Formats: sequence, C-alpha cells, structure tokens
Amino acid sequence: MAVYTEVPREQAEALMRQLGLGELTEFTGIEGGIENTNYFATTTQGRYVLTLFERLSAAQLPFYLYLMRHLAERGIPVPAPHANAKGELLLAVQNKPAAVVERLSGKSQLAPEPAHCAALGDMLARMHLAGRDYPSQQPNLRGLAWWNETVPVVLPYLTPAQASLIASELAYQNHVAGTAAYAALPRGPVHADLFRDNAMFEGERITGVFDFYFAGVDTFAFDLAVCLNDWAIDWRTGAHDAARAHALLSAYQGVRALTRHERELLPAMLRAGALRFWLSRLWDFHLPREASMLKPHDPAHFERVLRGRVDEPRGVDALAASAAGNAAEARAA
Repeated sequence: MAVYTEVPREQAEALMRQLGLGELTEFTGIEGGIENTNYFATTTQGRYVLTLFERLSAAQLPFYLYLMRHLAERGIPVPAPHANAKGELLLAVQNKPAAVVERLSGKSQLAPEPAHCAALGDMLARMHLAGRDYPSQQPNLRGLAWWNETVPVVLPYLTPAQASLIASELAYQNHVAGTAAYAALPRGPVHADLFRDNAMFEGERITGVFDFYFAGVDTFAFDLAVCLNDWAIDWRTGAHDAARAHALLSAYQGVRALTRHERELLPAMLRAGALRFWLSRLWDFHLPREASMLKPHDPAHFERVLRGRVDEPRGVDALAASAAGNAAEARAA
C-alpha cells in the first residue's frame, strides 16, 4: 500500500458521514505495498480503510468488492466493504474509483510459526470452498497472459543469467498450461496475493485476511502455491521451511483434500507463483510510478525462490518430508 493520490481530510470527513460511519477522528496514509492509495480512517463508530484504486478500472472492481462481501456473508474473516445510500460498494474519491472497508483487528505475523501457518491453511481451504458459488467471473489479471506480455518489458534490465531463467520458466509455464492435467485442476475465485502481511492474527488465531485486489478466477493449487512460497519460505535466504509447509498443507487438506492432478502439478504451481512475483517485482522496481511513501520490494527474493523451486522440485509429500524427519529425530533424542 502507498499514497499516490492525496485526499484532503475534509473530503474524507464528508465521505465517512455519507456512508453513515460517524465523525472522522484520525486519517493517516498507509506506508507499504505498491498498487493503490490507502488510508486508515478512524471515526466515532469504528476503524476503516479507504482505498483509491490507481490501476484497476471501475469495470473490474465490482468483482473484488462483491467477492469480499460474498465471503464475509459465509463466515470467512475478510473486511466487509461499506455501501453508500444507493447500496453501491464502488465509490469515487478524487476522480478515482474507491472503497471503504472494515479495518481488521490484530497484527500480521511476519515471522510465522507452524501454528500460524496451520491457521492460514485452514482458512484458505474454507475460503476456496466458500467462493465456489460466487457467480461473477474475472480471470487472474496477473496470470499467464500478463506474464507473456510483461517478460519482454523487463528483459532489457536483466543479466544474461536472469534473462535465461525467466525465459525458460515462462516457456515451461506455457507448456504446463496446455496440458490435460492443468485443465483438470479445480478452480474458482482465489486471493492470489495472500502473503503474511495480508493476514491478521491475535495470538495464533487468524482474525482476517485482506487486500483482495489481485483476486481472480484461477486454480486453487496456484493460490496454495503462492501461500507456500511466502509462509513456508525463509525471507532472508529464500530457503524452503518444511515444518511450516507441513503445517499449512496438513491444515488445508484437513478441510479440502487435494485432487490427484493438484498433487501432480503442485511443484509446477510453486514455480508459477515464484515467477509471478519475481516478474511483478521486477516491473515495479525497474518501471516505478511516483508516489509518496512508496517502497518497492526487492526482486531478488523471488528470483532466489524460483531458482530453489526449479533446482529442488518438491511434491506434496516431499514438501513436508524433512519436517517429519526432524520431528522423529527430536522424539528419538
């Protein structure tokens, strides 16, 4: 999150009143993230987040906002968007499409333990099941089509070794997408960006997930892989963490068992998730937009993750195998 568009406090005060959310007492820009303009807004009635959408169009946004409402109505802890007097969730602020949602309680666990990963895995599976009857359709806008468009844009900024890796991985993902196994993967609305800073906890209990503005219809296995590539990865080295992967996968499958094709293609989806975020970080790093409070992410992290996923492909069982081995050694000791 960042601030690309400045919103005068007076306009925010008027907006909160129009939505019936009380009198504004605090209004602060949010640092972090790269896509939209975001503010914390505290009123006499509660705590909210105002988002101005800088890239997404008014035609695209109803998919995200009504998905959030759909999931909230089915017990998934997501920030419910607030409607105006006409019942509209999509608003306009400073000539930009905008929304006001509930601010979740708790804090992000940036150094998650297996218990946090288990809570995330359980919630992710429930979210996938809850979204199956969502009627709207919109593809993952940062999926394969975007990768094919964007790789040529970032290639001039890469070293020969990086260019070789990204080109070969893109070719591999295009091949995977054309297989019968990929066509058989279960799919539906997915978050597609559920990193550890997009979930909130109180202790080991997950209180909510947010930032659905990369959501779209894609495979559940890809969404799971995106989570594993963050929650079960060491941020400093990009190395796989088997204990956290085991906790996340076990909890997910306790709610929704993976199909044969999902198990078969999970290594490919782990590579896909790493490619997607390496590519988007390269794009944001080398072709930045002007914004106050903007801090682009280091692209090198997901380059390391991708190399690790290519060099050591792990299936569902292998992802957690070393965790089971470590536990057995601990019991023996």
